[in-house]
Amino acid sequence: HADETPVAMLAPGKGKTHRAYLWTYGTTEYEPLRAVVYDFADGRGGEHARRFLEGWSGTLVCDDYAGYKALFESGVVTEAGCMAHARRRFHELWANHKSTLAEEALQWFGALYDVERLAADLDVDGRRRLRELRSRPIADTLHEWLTLHRQRETDGTATAKAIDYSLKRWAALTRFLSDGAVPIDNNWIENRIRPIAIGRSNWLFAGSLRGGQRAAAVMSLIQSAKLNGHDPYVYLRDVLERLPTQPNSRIGELLPHHWVPSAAA
Repeated sequence: HADETPVAMLAPGKGKTHRAYLWTYGTTEYEPLRAVVYDFADGRGGEHARRFLEGWSGTLVCDDYAGYKALFESGVVTEAGCMAHARRRFHELWANHKSTLAEEALQWFGALYDVERLAADLDVDGRRRLRELRSRPIADTLHEWLTLHRQRETDGTATAKAIDYSLKRWAALTRFLSDGAVPIDNNWIENRIRPIAIGRSNWLFAGSLRGGQRAAAVMSLIQSAKLNGHDPYVYLRDVLERLPTQPNSRIGELLPHHWVPSAAA
């Protein structure tokens, strides 16, 4: 998963802040390795994602932000879209305009999520087979339904834009159907960003690029500790006590997904 959120950063010597970004990367909820890594950068340009993911290959679940596109063009990284973002367009139409078309679309999206609830506890192969059996027919019918209604809509309308969002990204949005390791949406990582969004109302801004990067490292450890069921305070206290004598060759033992508390902890 990947996502990003704005964070204010103090501009050196100016007494003002400008917009920086906290990029967030994490394993999926289906992976045995539970980890999230925050990467603080001074902007939202795609070069930050390319730098962080350099040397990595696989399927990346993200929204449609253009900053990730160069990764997909390389052929090394495969794009998986976020069905929740597609659904959100129709929910806004229904909530703001009581659109009956949007209400019908939401029923199709709901049917896909009903299958996901059944698939959640299956292994990768079982999830893929269930999706092929139950979800693919729903997705195919939804695609036909969207295509038909798009022909009836005038370009530029809110309904046309909602439909276009799904149709133009259909291959990425339905990537999960043929791969049981891929989630249907990007909500897992968005939930990892939520504590940051709440926290920045307290700490307001990063004092510098280096300060933001250090904060990102600490937040990565804290959130990854939570994902692995650890009390962050107990985890950090134990790690800080062991660090001075921990051999560098065994530093990985202190990562949240490997950590075993010492007897004193």
